[in-house]
Amino acid sequence: MPKKTDSPIYEDQLREGLKSRLHRIEGQVRGVAKMLDDERPCIEVLQQLASVQAALRGTTKSVLRNYLERCATDAIRSSDPAIYDELMEAIYKFAK
Repeated sequence: MPKKTDSPIYEDQLREGLKSRLHRIEGQVRGVAKMLDDERPCIEVLQQLASVQAALRGTTKSVLRNYLERCATDAIRSSDPAIYDELMEAIYKFAK
């Protein structure tokens, strides 16, 4: 596991942006649940689910980029050999 650095993992602007995106995604998911309750057509529900998935992928991409720029880079510079396994696991998990 990489060593903790003194700098924050997420800069304030990124953290707030991610939280804002996640709140919007939360609203989208609640909207999909309401669509089910309202017996909306399957194709409309599927379209909304595709939007939720796209929004989550975008959020994941931002967090992964931050991980590469801050966490992984710091660990590589500190010569932490465990970072390579962690990095490969992250890449494989999200490259599907």
